[in-house]
Amino acid sequence: MHTEEWHQYLSSGEGEKLEFKASFGDEVIETLSAFANSKGGTVLIGVNDDSSISGVNLKKETIQRWVNEIKGKTLPGIVPIVDETEFEGKSIVAFKVQEFPVKPVAFRGRYFQRVGNANHRLSVLEITQLTMQSLQVSWDSYPSPTKSWDNLDTESIQRFIKDVNSRNRFRLEENSYDALKKLRLVSKKQVTNAAWLLFGEGDTGFAIHVGRLKSPSVILDDKLLRGNLFSLVNQSMSYILNQIKVASEVTGTSTSRNEIFEYPLPAIREVLLNAVVHRDYMSPSDIQIKIFDNKITFFSPGQLVGNLTVEDLLRNDYQAHARNKLIAEAFYLKGDIEKYGSGLIRVRQEIESYPTMKFKMEQISNGILATLEYSRQKISSSKHSPDDVTEIVTENVTENVTDETSQKRHRRILEIMTANPRVTTSDLARKLDVSKRTVLRDIARLKSEGRISFMGPAKKGYWQIIISG
Repeated sequence: MHTEEWHQYLSSGEGEKLEFKASFGDEVIETLSAFANSKGGTVLIGVNDDSSISGVNLKKETIQRWVNEIKGKTLPGIVPIVDETEFEGKSIVAFKVQEFPVKPVAFRGRYFQRVGNANHRLSVLEITQLTMQSLQVSWDSYPSPTKSWDNLDTESIQRFIKDVNSRNRFRLEENSYDALKKLRLVSKKQVTNAAWLLFGEGDTGFAIHVGRLKSPSVILDDKLLRGNLFSLVNQSMSYILNQIKVASEVTGTSTSRNEIFEYPLPAIREVLLNAVVHRDYMSPSDIQIKIFDNKITFFSPGQLVGNLTVEDLLRNDYQAHARNKLIAEAFYLKGDIEKYGSGLIRVRQEIESYPTMKFKMEQISNGILATLEYSRQKISSSKHSPDDVTEIVTENVTENVTDETSQKRHRRILEIMTANPRVTTSDLARKLDVSKRTVLRDIARLKSEGRISFMGPAKKGYWQIIISG
């Protein structure tokens, strides 16, 4: 290394890719193995924690003996790049390793990974995940040990095939088995974990915990949603729609109402999809959605993959990595995901029209927490508060008519959609003499019950009636 590089190392201090050690020992080898399992890094020997120089005594074979010890105590054996210099008349040695191509690297049978400026000992689960990432395979591609073709819901598969083919991104055979085989979701009637999660009949073993809270300790409503992943997304959106507030804006120039949801619905759906598609399905924890008075949080189990950081996610040019490759592909082909890595960009774009709304993501101990929060609810479609707003009514979607009336309206919606599959939500609102917000809520409920499905692109698609009763 050049003199400038040594100075830069010493002045920067310890961090994610740099550690100081006063002397050589097992702690040095542990750190090198942690660097190899992360993004690589350098250990400076002969430097104290405070960056002061202590130096090391070097004999003719000292460095070679250290290198041999590093190689012998790691598996696969690490052979670091070695550099030596004198600084303030004292010897310093640098051991540098790159990120190892085949992970994880063990040190005396234990596995470590660099997290911040410390070495984190990996659990059995984390070791498995690191191995799969290294081999470029995902957990969802492995055969499900307890499930077979008979455990899949063929009606869900057929809806999926129709959705995919209507998008024109990919063409699937109409035969259920042939279609899933083409996507590598099944093989010889053996189903993958992805196939079970996407099309499993009944309870797949994974749930979404949703709730309406006044505070972290005051719970107003609480539900545990179960089903396959497509059903869980619809159920979750339906629950959220029933809980969030809606502002009804009436201007002086028109008697029609403009319904303004508490949160932009496309942003909520993107955050929800991100949690479902990218969660760690080897974790026993559930996805958790908590709706408060002025914020909604989404917790998804599992840390970021592919060396991604939360800071990376806040940029528009980050390289996306899919933990669950087959699940991500299925949602993409169905049209729920427009483009890999673009979902969070769309969230930020959607909230631009909500002046006080903020979106943040945090990496916490056992997962990712995404939050949409505002200081003042949006109640006008105008960027500024217009003088011609004559009435603004803020109401909760749960304040609705009786169940019997709702059921009658649902039957009427199905009749209208059967007669005109391309009917719009605005047309439905006029025909039913209700607000567009009510129609959106009803449609979300019908979707979650598996009674309707929207086929094709947003502007040119049509409604398909699955269950007409």
